[in-house]
Amino acid sequence: MCLAIPGKILEIQKLGEMRAARVQFGGIVRQVSLDFVPEAGLGDYVMVHVGFAISRVDAEEAERTYKLLEEMGALEAELPPAEA
Repeated sequence: MCLAIPGKILEIQKLGEMRAARVQFGGIVRQVSLDFVPEAGLGDYVMVHVGFAISRVDAEEAERTYKLLEEMGALEAELPPAEA
């Protein structure tokens, strides 16, 4: 099963013709293409699927999604363990 995961845009970059961003997912930061969501800006939350932001979401929706994924155990393999 493939999931789209919400992440927060930390930095926006232009890589040649591609508009990209550094996006934070919990404790992980990844490079993501913003070409499908030209309206996304710094500090916005976006749903990301296989390296592409596919839609914007508000912070509350992102938090609800993280909570559901945690309850399902879907984030354990992707995110580093929480520090004690």
